Amino acid sequence: MQKYFLIAVGGSLGAIARYWVGSAVASRWGTKVPYGTFVINISACIIIGFSLTYLGKRVDMSPAWRYLILTGFIGAYSTFSTYEWETLSSLRAGAFSLAALYAMGSLIFGLLAAWGGAVLAEVIS
Repeated sequence: MQKYFLIAVGGSLGAIARYWVGSAVASRWGTKVPYGTFVINISACIIIGFSLTYLGKRVDMSPAWRYLILTGFIGAYSTFSTYEWETLSSLRAGAFSLAALYAMGSLIFGLLAAWGGAVLAEVIS
């Protein structure tokens, strides 16, 4: 039960951070270009890269940190970082075709899914 509590706490903090960063960037640079989302996604990539590397080298650390930071905080803050980390992991493992397929497939199917969802919403409303 403790892991769910840690995920919930981290998720709450991640969602608040996402709102705060997005609002701060939007108030400074405007919303015509989605700078806030860009800053969130790139900063999440830094956080996940650091966290997974740091926690991976410190096996003596409690797994609670993974639930709090990785699953909770970063999961609510941005899932783009997970996509990038998984692509990087494939590249590091030498699975270049898999990395390319995953990256391009996520981009193409993600755009198609977003378009399909928008079309569906327009049809039923």
